Amino acid sequence: MGSLDGLAALVTGGASGIGRAVATAFAEAGARVVVLDRAQDRPTTLPEAIGFVSADVTDDAGVRAAVSTAAGLLGGLDILVNNAGIGAQGSVADATDDEWRAVLDVNVVGTARVSRAAWPYLVASPHAAVVNTSSVAATAGLPLRAVYSASKGAVSALTRAMAADGMPDGIRVNAVNPGTADTPWVGRLLDRAPDPAAERAALAARQPHGRLVSAEEVAHAVVYLASPQAGSTTGAEIAVDGGMGGLRLRPRS
Repeated sequence: MGSLDGLAALVTGGASGIGRAVATAFAEAGARVVVLDRAQDRPTTLPEAIGFVSADVTDDAGVRAAVSTAAGLLGGLDILVNNAGIGAQGSVADATDDEWRAVLDVNVVGTARVSRAAWPYLVASPHAAVVNTSSVAATAGLPLRAVYSASKGAVSALTRAMAADGMPDGIRVNAVNPGTADTPWVGRLLDRAPDPAAERAALAARQPHGRLVSAEEVAHAVVYLASPQAGSTTGAEIAVDGGMGGLRLRPRS
């Protein structure tokens, strides 16, 4: 039996990268899964067993309709993974007001919108769990990531507040903090670098274990946090960052 047998899960931003890895891992653990993504059409790379609904997390009406549809397909909702997000590069001196609004609207308010729409279904579940995708950028100062770091810091704070609010209703809320992961989004950033190979090497080197994090490694942590086996874990964050957030190693001789 899988650790999520019989549970119904909704994963936002699940068409690719970490989200798709989470949806796939959930299905393999026995959950019934629907992916919510802004893609208009169902991605061909999504396993057939996983359902799909289209919505932009910045559109409240669209989110409410998509969550209702997903809950109908699944026969309820036990697990929500708020993974949809966008990035931004630059310092606080570089960022425009439009960039601030766009990133916060997706990463922070988008998380709140989907959670708000899903909350009535989660209240009805005896195994309700929410997992938010935060980032090592929420806890470590990274160069040229001012807007993104601020948004993920807000996601981490929101996770703790949601966990406190969810306690009376039996809804656990936790977060994962990935390091730099080997995903299509990071790949697009690398493609824009003057020397993509050198930039990839630099990103790998700043993580103590010397490589990018895999999407599947993040997904395994999400499965644990979502499972009833983590019944006493709420308001917590699990770092999946190769030690980047907390380790200060001496240079190798």
